[in-house]
Amino acid sequence: MEKIKMITPLVEMDGDEMTRILWKMIKEELLLPFIDLKTEYYDLGLEHRNETDDQVTFDSAQATKKYGVAVKCATITPNAARVTEYNLKQMWKSPNGTIRAILDGTVFRAPIVVSNIEPCVKNWKKPITIARHAYGDVYKNSEIKIPCAGKAEIVFTGEDGTQLREVIHEFKDKGIVQGMHNLNKSIESFAKSCFNYALDTKQDLWFATKDTISKKYDHTFKDIFQEIFDAEYKEKFDAANIEYFYTLIDDAVARVMKSEGGYIWACKNYDGDVMSDMISSAFGSLAMMTSVLVSPEGYYEYEAAHGTVQRHYYKHLKGEETSTNSVATIFAWTGALRKRGELDHILELSEFADKLEKACIQTIESGKMTKDLVAITSTSNPTPLSSKGFIQAIRKILEEML
Repeated sequence: MEKIKMITPLVEMDGDEMTRILWKMIKEELLLPFIDLKTEYYDLGLEHRNETDDQVTFDSAQATKKYGVAVKCATITPNAARVTEYNLKQMWKSPNGTIRAILDGTVFRAPIVVSNIEPCVKNWKKPITIARHAYGDVYKNSEIKIPCAGKAEIVFTGEDGTQLREVIHEFKDKGIVQGMHNLNKSIESFAKSCFNYALDTKQDLWFATKDTISKKYDHTFKDIFQEIFDAEYKEKFDAANIEYFYTLIDDAVARVMKSEGGYIWACKNYDGDVMSDMISSAFGSLAMMTSVLVSPEGYYEYEAAHGTVQRHYYKHLKGEETSTNSVATIFAWTGALRKRGELDHILELSEFADKLEKACIQTIESGKMTKDLVAITSTSNPTPLSSKGFIQAIRKILEEML
C-alpha cells in the first residue's frame, strides 16, 4: 500500500530506558511501514537533557506551541541516585512538569479497556477518567534543607513594596521545608477544561481537594471551580443531564472504590499523578492508560502515563529477553496521529490511528499479550510474548485490517 502522507509534523519527544527501546520498535514496526512520518525530533533522554542544561525540554514545549500536536515518550525525573548514575550537572526537574507549565491545560487519563482484563475492583463497569491539573504545586516547588535551628517563613513582596509574611515552623534542629505555588489563571483553565470535557463526553464531573486542612491553597481551587460552574456551566450541565460534584479527596477515594465508574474525576497535580496510576493498575496495568494534555489554546501533547520501566531496561542491557507492555506508548502515537489527521483534514491518518488501536485490543483479546497482562487475564492459556513479539503480533493484525 502507498504510505499515508502527512502535511504538518508532529513534535516527537524521545525518552529514556525501556520505553525508549519500545519507542524505536513502535516506529519501525507499526508506523514507518505505513506512514510517511513527519516529525520534529527532540531527544528528552536524560543524558541529552543534561548536555543541553535542560534547554531541549523548553524547546520541545515551544515547538508544541508552533505545531499544535506532540507525542512524548516516558522520561526519567532524576533523584539523588540518578544524579550519581548519570553524572548529572544538577538534579533536573520533571520534564513533564516543565512542559505542562509552559503549555498549561489539563491532563486527561483514561484506562484502555479490553474484554479479557477484568478490573480488580469488581463493581467498576465503566472507565474512570482522571483529569489532572497540569501546572504547579509540588512539580514547580522550591525546597531547602534546614541545617540548624531557626525560623522558616513564607514572604511575599508586592510590586509596591508591601509584604505578606507567614511563619512555617520554628525549627529546633535540622529539617526540610518546601514552597509551592499555583496561579488563579491556570486553575481557571483547569476548571473550564474539565467542564468542557464533561459536556463533550456526557459524563458527571467530580472534583476533590483537601480544603478543610488547606484553607487557603486548596480552598482557592474549590472556590474557583464553583464560581465558574455557577456562572458559565450550571445550565449546560442541567441540559445535558450530568452533574458537577465536589467533595474532599479522602471522601472521593472512598466513593470511587464503591462506584461503577463512568465519570471524570478531577484532581490537583499530585493527586492526579497518584490516582491515575491507581486507576490504570486496578483496570489492568500501568501500561494500559491513555494520557493527553489539552491546553486552553488548543495544544495537544500525548504521552504514556507510566514510567520508563527501569527494571526491564537493565535486563535488556544484559541481553535478557523482556516482556514490556507497549500499549500506552502506542496509544500516545495513535492519539497524536488522530489529532494531526483531524487538524490537517487527513482522514486516512485518523483512520489508521483507529485501526492501530483496534489491532492492539484484538491482539490482547485473542490471548496474545505481555506478561503483566498474562497474570491478570481471564483468558485460559494465554500466549505470553516478548516486547518485540507483542508489537509484531499487533502488526500482523494491523496489516490484515489495512
